[in-house]
Amino acid sequence: MEDFSEFVGLSRPTVSKYFNDPASVRTKTRNLIEAALKESGFRPNIFAVNLNRRRSNIIGIIIPNSTDPFYMALTRRVELIANASGFLAFILSSDGNPELEERAIETLKSMNVAGAIIAPLGVQSHQKTLLTLAATIPLVFVDSPLDDTSTFVGTNNSQSFQLIIDYLCRSGEPPCYLGMPPVNTNARTRNTAYEEAMRQLAMTPVVLPISEQVDWDFERIGFQETLRWIDSGGFPTKTVLCANDRVAFGAIAAAYQRGIKVGRSADCDLRIAGHDDHPLSRYACPPITTVAQNYNEIGRLATELLFQKIDLDGESPPTSQGQRLLLNAELILRNSA
Repeated sequence: MEDFSEFVGLSRPTVSKYFNDPASVRTKTRNLIEAALKESGFRPNIFAVNLNRRRSNIIGIIIPNSTDPFYMALTRRVELIANASGFLAFILSSDGNPELEERAIETLKSMNVAGAIIAPLGVQSHQKTLLTLAATIPLVFVDSPLDDTSTFVGTNNSQSFQLIIDYLCRSGEPPCYLGMPPVNTNARTRNTAYEEAMRQLAMTPVVLPISEQVDWDFERIGFQETLRWIDSGGFPTKTVLCANDRVAFGAIAAAYQRGIKVGRSADCDLRIAGHDDHPLSRYACPPITTVAQNYNEIGRLATELLFQKIDLDGESPPTSQGQRLLLNAELILRNSA
């Protein structure tokens, strides 16, 4: 910065003022700096600049899987809104690994971020680390909450399961439930939502036991569990509701491998439904009946909540009771159920 200030012939405070807010300097000065930028190719180190600020213009994002289309759509929405508001979104993936999640948290702390949006793994051992971070910067959790008091934006699992179970019970045999590994709180809340929705319809819940291993490879788990049930005589009912569409992908593939026809027509052997409306669900064979999470709205609301918390700027303690925004889902009828 000092070298560039000398090159352009202006004081360092004037040049710094321009980089913080180009409109804050006179037009003649701004034109002089921008001409010098083109000639010299100089670009300030944005991370170094932000480290020297009391509050940076960087927001952090931590997700469990950077290749999952749900998280890709969510982070894209956050990035667009952040950029339009003059913030830089810095995205890190924990890749489903608690150690990588902790490293990502430490990275955000070292970068002096203004706040962060996090989809946590839900590992008990790292709750303390995240709560410590929440005491220093504003945090908003998405996909699954950290605890019962954290600021959270996600899907109303109770409403979404009532919606799809009501449809499945009206259109055929009541569903048994093929859950997901305990990778985050969604595993527990969706299981509970299934049981409550079945009881409200005076039906007996049938939760299929699955491995307690913490594993984000949902397709493989759905595939293996479905093969196990088919090879041991079949599912308890002719309708299977999966905890998410990725589990349903594996279940449908296993049924196909065993020659079992999946669908809702009279000549089909099994109905399989999912949850989330994964971007690839419409292209499965058969396309998956599911309930749709509003990815864009979750991203928008989470970013707006974070900006509200950042704008408080110390007027309210970050650890105060968090807001909870639960979005209703929409039933998506396709051929699998």
